[in-house]
Amino acid sequence: MAAAAAGPGPTSAPAKETLPPALGSTSQPPPVFDGTTRLYICYFCPFAQRAWVTRNFKGLQDKIELVAIDLQDKPAWYKEKVYPQGTVPSLEHNNEIRGESLDLIRYIDSNFDGPARLPEDAAKKQFADELIAYADAFTKALYSPLMAHADMSDEVVAALDKLEAALSKFNDGPFFLGQFSLADIAYVTILERVQIYYSHLRNYDIAKGRPNLERFIEEMNKIDAYTQTKNDPLFLLDLAKNHLKIA
Repeated sequence: MAAAAAGPGPTSAPAKETLPPALGSTSQPPPVFDGTTRLYICYFCPFAQRAWVTRNFKGLQDKIELVAIDLQDKPAWYKEKVYPQGTVPSLEHNNEIRGESLDLIRYIDSNFDGPARLPEDAAKKQFADELIAYADAFTKALYSPLMAHADMSDEVVAALDKLEAALSKFNDGPFFLGQFSLADIAYVTILERVQIYYSHLRNYDIAKGRPNLERFIEEMNKIDAYTQTKNDPLFLLDLAKNHLKIA
């Protein structure tokens, strides 16, 4: 399971949060649309983790309540009463429900207090938009060979090389825009998993020969708001093996 969520920044001391149990098919729904802002997540979903990290980094633990959904025993009320798509993450705010992780990280950044995670610099903002727009294609490129039980592909190497090059564009820090931003959140939860999967299932180190990517992963692992949403690597690997039907 994921560890406790953290404080708003890389230098803050961990402010441990008691995480709610995941709600399954026999659970009762929360009182939806009672004025409470809720972030519906699954503790091991990389897409939900993006929104969770954004919430934590902005220090919104007291403003946005976590509701964990057990995706392996999903309650019917989640799709019927909360989010018709039935996926996570979703955000209940101002009597509306919003979804899609890449949209939600922008929404949380723009509509709540806390440090802004998109820069005012025009060049950096444009690059952030480009990176966030590419995140789905990157995810597909890395996951497709695993889902198809295929060997390493040129598309995997090209996608990783694209990130390595992107990390060299700005030299004022180890992140995509130099300083930590939503662009990093868009990728880190995917990288967390594919680093494990490719190492164990393809004997391939995604960071080898990619010093920028290696440093990025190292620096991300110093940020409490992210690290305390992480799962045990072997737990994630077991989930992947079960999903991929690998003994």
